[in-house]
Amino acid sequence: MLKQRVITALVLAIIFIVALFGLPAGYFSFFVGAIVLIGAWEWACLAGFPARWQRALYALFILVVLSLASFYLGFEGEASPNLDADAIRELLIAGCIWWAIALLLVQGYPSSALLWGHKILRLLMGLLVLIPTWVALVYVRQQEAGAWLVLLLMLIVAMADSGGYFAGKRFGKHKLASAVSPGKTWEGFAGGLIANCVLALMLSLTLELSLLLMLVLVVPTSLVSVLGDLLESMLKRQAGIKDSGTILPGHGGILDRVDGVTAAAPVFALALLASGAFSATAGL
Repeated sequence: MLKQRVITALVLAIIFIVALFGLPAGYFSFFVGAIVLIGAWEWACLAGFPARWQRALYALFILVVLSLASFYLGFEGEASPNLDADAIRELLIAGCIWWAIALLLVQGYPSSALLWGHKILRLLMGLLVLIPTWVALVYVRQQEAGAWLVLLLMLIVAMADSGGYFAGKRFGKHKLASAVSPGKTWEGFAGGLIANCVLALMLSLTLELSLLLMLVLVVPTSLVSVLGDLLESMLKRQAGIKDSGTILPGHGGILDRVDGVTAAAPVFALALLASGAFSATAGL
């Protein structure tokens, strides 16, 4: 099982790196869109619609919404699109507001299931998770050194996850959200945050950038990435399933691997936009 997990992880990393650095910013948007559609296929099952035709119909619905969002942003499939900054800001703010609401739902589980437990509402939750993720990654990739910024986002999520795992295993005593994910602890949460603070310091010193700027980008992203994991865990617990899918040998589904990114991406992108750092230049 471990060998299978490692091989799958390496293959995924290679595919992602090649797409990230090998595709122009606009075409990378199609790559991310394909991942979002696979996520939509899996989300339908989390929402209680396991039939193939139901999952395909939901993926088609998400594709239509992605198309509408792309037109709203001013993206028409170019390699180097010029996106509407105001439209990006609005969609990112909407995505971040959703994650603030999601925090309350996770904290209130299982009682909160009375508010979102209906199948249709769970489909709506998928829309609020998947579309802002796509918008955020499209925006971040458009920035100067955008490919490296996307890589930084992934690194922050990985550090929060890895730091949380090792700190939780060594020091974990106090449950973070026992009704949702019994294995997560406040000590692990703190460990992930500390790991990312160290990352921010190292990047500040290495790249000669403001430490405050790096903390503005890294800390909120690190904090909210855990929420993405918890939200998916809550939905899987409600649906009575272990993994979101089986497409990745040894890892489960796409959503199992990108749950932290779905929450972190809109926050990272909005922090990037608000800070004014790495001004947008298409096509890099």
